[in-house]
Amino acid sequence: MAENSGKEHSGKELAGKTAFVTGGSNGIGAAAARMLADAGAAVMIGYNRGEDRARKLVQELPGSGHHIQQLALEDGASVRAAAAAAEAAYPALNILVNSAGFTRPIPHDRLDELDDEFMDAMLIANVRGPFSVIRALAPALKASGDGVIINVSSVSAFTGMGSNIAYVATKAAIDAISMSLARVLGPEIRVMCVSPGAVATDFVAGRGRPQLEKLMQGSPLGRVTEPEDVARAILACITHLKATTGDRIIVDGGRFLG
Repeated sequence: MAENSGKEHSGKELAGKTAFVTGGSNGIGAAAARMLADAGAAVMIGYNRGEDRARKLVQELPGSGHHIQQLALEDGASVRAAAAAAEAAYPALNILVNSAGFTRPIPHDRLDELDDEFMDAMLIANVRGPFSVIRALAPALKASGDGVIINVSSVSAFTGMGSNIAYVATKAAIDAISMSLARVLGPEIRVMCVSPGAVATDFVAGRGRPQLEKLMQGSPLGRVTEPEDVARAILACITHLKATTGDRIIVDGGRFLG
């Protein structure tokens, strides 16, 4: 675990708040960590194999009280250790952003390529993993009195389109779990989904900028969705949508409209 030494910014929307971001060393998670810190929060960056990225990022964040923490979603002991680290670092936890996960491009019509082993790996990492993080951190979030959980889902959950059928299933599960949790964790904790479409990250292997630009040509907004676009939606859920829980915010330039 590492900590930066910057001075805390005052007059920020999230000054005095604390946040844990899984998958925080890269892509959407890193963009969210930056925005949360810019808004005044102390941020714990959860990473799996991106320790160097996480260490570099935590030193760049404004403010103080930032940490990094190794977290493997498939490993229950790792999740429990991360929760213990967060509870040791912060008196209470205000924000959890579940951004970690993985995928692999498999055309939907190639059923044989979606074997049992890969399906199990997807379900464990992308469904059981985020839920286990929520379960482990729920006491700390409740202790804050105004906790919020943002699960990074996907438009795949309701369009049935995505990098592979297993990925679609895991995101549909996250949407359903989020609604269930919103019912039982309130009023101390709100639960929201932010659902991006194709985003300009390296999350999907082989999908570069040219492919994304072509993909978005027919969308209503006609532009590529950046990680910062998704991070702004995450921040809005935390700071502005105070009367909203169990719902989802779509961030894909309107492409889901068809």
